[in-house]
Amino acid sequence: MKLTDMRDLLAKRDIQLTKSLGQNFLHDANQLERIAAAAELTAADKVLEIGPGLGPLTELLLKQAGQVLAVELDGRLVDFLQERYTAQLAGETDPQLELHHDDALKFLQREPRDWRDWKLVANLPYSVASPILVELAVGARAPKMMVATLQLEVAQRLMATTDDDHYGILTLLVQLDFAPRGWFKIPPGCFFPAPEVDSACVSLMRRAVPLLAEEQREIFRRVVKKSFSQRRKMMLKLLKQEWPKEKLEAAFAELKISPQERAEKLSLEQFVALVKILAPVAGA
Repeated sequence: MKLTDMRDLLAKRDIQLTKSLGQNFLHDANQLERIAAAAELTAADKVLEIGPGLGPLTELLLKQAGQVLAVELDGRLVDFLQERYTAQLAGETDPQLELHHDDALKFLQREPRDWRDWKLVANLPYSVASPILVELAVGARAPKMMVATLQLEVAQRLMATTDDDHYGILTLLVQLDFAPRGWFKIPPGCFFPAPEVDSACVSLMRRAVPLLAEEQREIFRRVVKKSFSQRRKMMLKLLKQEWPKEKLEAAFAELKISPQERAEKLSLEQFVALVKILAPVAGA
């Protein structure tokens, strides 16, 4: 779908895009192809798309994957997608496209579906990209791969490494289960309307072996959030607000972490090791 086609279609249907919904539609064919290519799709793949908009990425997904489930919040766009993809939506038992008119975050929180055999491929609404990724990435039902276009700043957080300015809570919550594979920038001019921020597409692959047991995950979340609650403060001092001083000091000594260290200096592996000491698996 070319930019002129997108403009004409929106004008014809008298659809005014809403900034609060993060409606900046990607129209550049080369960038759309790059996103689909990053997902390494086959006919056996099932794909979750959030925020399909007018469906240019949906079109590629339907050509390359076996099944697509799309969630769109704007009812006007849902009506258009139903018209555009009537054939793919047809069939009561096994339609190629499943379209939901819903708030994506609420849908994910409510939907009991197991996403482990799915891939997320989406141009995410920037206003809700982070909570959607965390909701999907955390837990046993996470998809096997996530390819998402989002605000550059969020992409940098997802791809960050230790001692990086972008390294923080989002980095660790997602990277606990997903290993970054790569990313590329997308210029504002590739969208309509052009956003005021830069964008990027990230690719993350679910780890084959979980780094923590299920019962340790909440402790990991608590440790990470408390450690980064005041970035300039020593991590040990912050954690003492919730865990016994003696246990923390012994854990830091065992892991050879300086008592003066700040959270941004610790790697994912060090956080994992610390959590294993603070929250040993029952019966282990």
